[in-house]
Amino acid sequence: MKGIRTVIVEDDPMVMQVNTQYINDIGCFDIVGTAESGSIAVEIIRGLLPDLVILDIYLPDKSGIEVLKELRSCNIPTDVILVTAARDVEAIQHAFRYGAVDYIIKPFKYSRLKSALESYKLLHSKLHRKGSLDQEEIDQLAMNKTRAQEEDLPKGLNEVTLRQVLLYLLKKSQALSAEEVADGVGLARVTARRYLDYLEKMGKLNLEIQYGSVGRPVNRYIVS
Repeated sequence: MKGIRTVIVEDDPMVMQVNTQYINDIGCFDIVGTAESGSIAVEIIRGLLPDLVILDIYLPDKSGIEVLKELRSCNIPTDVILVTAARDVEAIQHAFRYGAVDYIIKPFKYSRLKSALESYKLLHSKLHRKGSLDQEEIDQLAMNKTRAQEEDLPKGLNEVTLRQVLLYLLKKSQALSAEEVADGVGLARVTARRYLDYLEKMGKLNLEIQYGSVGRPVNRYIVS
């Protein structure tokens, strides 16, 4: 298969080097350009028209979301994966509303980036090999993406619910108990606790233990 032409937009030289190495290790991706600012990124992408852009949000001159909006306003047919430390709900919502195919939060495991690129590779192959897809093929692509994202999750957890729990906590300014999260997301308390414990273990949440005058202490969780 022809290499997927890829541009990396990242202002941290060390992160740029790591991402470049990761992408080269996966194979089937040709890095045709890099940029350290939003303005240069738009210029390079408009000139090269790559298949895929790996885009950070925190850039020195303009945000990655602004870059994404500009690409869409210019009708540039390039797919975008956000790889960024930005965790606020507004940035995440804007990313998906403007057509990002994935959103990866730093710091991330190599396996998470690999699963995102493997999913994109399959999508790219399918969309460029056939003139049309039937419903079954579309469903298979969606399910493959979900399975790839769930490969590293413990048994019984899924990416969609994990994202719901994290987004719910991102909207809150105070630490919440498992019971409060369960009520807010619509889960059983024991299920919510499993997701919260996993997110805390992965460093996404901070655990605060609240001691009362009577009864057992309550574990409360807040986004790191």
